[in-house]
Amino acid sequence: MLFPNADLERIRTGDVDLAFRRWTRPMHVTGGRQRTRIGVVEFVSVSAVSPEALTEEDALRAGTTLSALIAFLSRKDGEVYRIEVRYAGDDERVALRAKRPGKKETAALLAKLADMDRRSRAGPWTQRHLELIEARPAELAETIAASIGREKKPFKADIRRLKELGLTESLPVGYRLSPRGRAVLRALRA
Repeated sequence: MLFPNADLERIRTGDVDLAFRRWTRPMHVTGGRQRTRIGVVEFVSVSAVSPEALTEEDALRAGTTLSALIAFLSRKDGEVYRIEVRYAGDDERVALRAKRPGKKETAALLAKLADMDRRSRAGPWTQRHLELIEARPAELAETIAASIGREKKPFKADIRRLKELGLTESLPVGYRLSPRGRAVLRALRA
């Protein structure tokens, strides 16, 4: 679920604790979480509601007016969902990126990367991708992908897998290796 930047800031401060969306099927569930640029947003409750039941207070808690909310919801088909949200804290990957792994953790990460390489239909890719990010920080993913004959979407999906391990971080354009990623790449090269 996409949130405008202003709404994310207001979710963090607690000024916004509701969101409304029109979906053909529920896109989130109660207890779900989403990483955003400000940290993790938790979906406290998700329930279908009648647009006629919406109140000015609902709109205010969503950071808008009732007329603006109704206009926003009228742009799509599907059921209207009321999503109670809360800021659930920092993205745990931020702290993970800065944490340099010890010997045991490095061995576990290398085993995980080897497993990712084994499962790949395209063959080993993890070290090559880490090296590309190291050599080409802040470069468009599409440009890097094209340079190795890959489509942008699958390339970005691979980089997200590395990001989940705390090895890369997104920049406004492109990526860079995290301190953790640099340590793991040194171990791969050794």
